[in-house]
Amino acid sequence: MGTEGARALVERAAALTLQTGNLLNWGCLRKKCPATPAEEVRDCIQKTLTEWSSKIGPDLNQEILEVLECTVAQAIEKINPEERDELKVSAKLFVIGSNSSSIRDAVDLACHALGVAQLDSVIIAPPPVEDGTSLSVEYLQPYWQELENLVQNKKIVAIGTSDLDKTLLEQLYLWAQVKPSSNQVNLASCCVMPPDLTAFAKEFDIQLLTHNDPKELLCEASFQEVLQESIQNTKAHEWIPLWLLRYSVIVKSRGIIKSKGYIMQAKRNAS
Repeated sequence: MGTEGARALVERAAALTLQTGNLLNWGCLRKKCPATPAEEVRDCIQKTLTEWSSKIGPDLNQEILEVLECTVAQAIEKINPEERDELKVSAKLFVIGSNSSSIRDAVDLACHALGVAQLDSVIIAPPPVEDGTSLSVEYLQPYWQELENLVQNKKIVAIGTSDLDKTLLEQLYLWAQVKPSSNQVNLASCCVMPPDLTAFAKEFDIQLLTHNDPKELLCEASFQEVLQESIQNTKAHEWIPLWLLRYSVIVKSRGIIKSKGYIMQAKRNAS
């Protein structure tokens, strides 16, 4: 019954925002250790959509919503303002469609979901480039400018990059008004930090971090597949993911993760 109501809503909406809430509150996920970050994302999106759709009544005459909010209510966990100073709220943003304005939407939604005024750090994964094109600092600039605006508006404290080699990182650093405070390096692509990158980062006080995210954490085909599995016969092929944000809330004094989750947005391209 729930799926029918959810399908009707999905077919009439123009956009969809999905929030997993705190994954540490999900008993089923706590017991499961996904093999890869991509599997974790897929699993979380599927469970959120399935849970959300099960709560939708079968009344097809429901109000048409431009933007659907798909959440698992019991997993949503806002930060207690009294504890805010003891916590570090960081995020990594994956822009899936090539639209730099997605960055503001993602940060605003993350702040709202967690009940905070600003995020302590945001790392951006390199946005996808067209086949046969290599990543350049000119391509990165509009995305970085969006992040800089958010720093200037006090929505983010520090901003960082991911997967930039020494040349690109240096070009970005010299051009940027707000300098990158960190750069993530994928350990799958190099077992040892490149010496030139290490030397540059040390000289300009850029923290080098490691990660194991794939180049595409969530692709269009994967999202459509999950949507189809969760809410069947829903014209999943019309839906395109715009961005995905992974956040974590860490207790500073103890270094433990208090909360972790995903927020994403997709739009419907109805022909």
